[in-house]
Amino acid sequence: MAELEIKYEIGVRRFGFINWIGVWTLYKKEVLRFFNVIGQTILGPITTAGLFLLVISLAIGEERSYVLGVSYINFLFPGLIAMQFLIQAFSHSSSSILMGKVMGNIVDMISAPLSSLEVTMAIILASVTRSFIIASVSIIVFAFFLNIQIDNIFYILIYLFLGSFILGAVGFIAGLWAEKFDHMSTVTNFVISPFVFLSGSFYSIDKLPKFLQIISEYNPFFYMIDGFRFGFIGSSDGSITFGLIYLFLLCVIVWFISFILYLKGYKIIS
Repeated sequence: MAELEIKYEIGVRRFGFINWIGVWTLYKKEVLRFFNVIGQTILGPITTAGLFLLVISLAIGEERSYVLGVSYINFLFPGLIAMQFLIQAFSHSSSSILMGKVMGNIVDMISAPLSSLEVTMAIILASVTRSFIIASVSIIVFAFFLNIQIDNIFYILIYLFLGSFILGAVGFIAGLWAEKFDHMSTVTNFVISPFVFLSGSFYSIDKLPKFLQIISEYNPFFYMIDGFRFGFIGSSDGSITFGLIYLFLLCVIVWFISFILYLKGYKIIS
């Protein structure tokens, strides 16, 4: 009786430390997912930011004084852009995971030859890409109506990346935790949106009572918005250096949490 020759050993990776082809494929799939509904995922947030800017401009007219050395409208528009790309970064990763669980096709991602590191990074970086597109197109559109000046492009890019990466990782965690769309709506409406709205998007924290200013100094959303705005107007409410360090550490922490939860199959594997 002939003996079967064992050619392969189960569980041995053949892609090196990182499966670059697999990561790129998952990343591309996530990017194409939001491009397929570009009106909802890209144009919608930009339109919302534009409507906020229009309504507030008409409401206050020329009566509002300067804020941080610039006109209120020039102070406002970076906050509106940041508000949209942060919310959308969270929305992308959270909806991707939750829809996979609800529709049952998350099994395709689990069974793919991708590690937890590769899955989390691909989905979170797709969220970052969506945020970069929203921010870039918003700036171009707003430039037709406002006198936009960029003081330091480095701070715009780094705070855009850090903020969207953190919200993408938080969205990944929320997607794992949520069991239905009502759960996700609760997180978006009662956690993410209030924090973004009340973190300096529309105002300088100098106008807040002292104890609220102290609270804002520990609020990561404040540093995301303040640092992004600093790249345009060259002045800020908080410390830019502290904000960079704080958000970088938070990036590592929230990504690691998402990595561990997916590794353990949290609310995926029963």
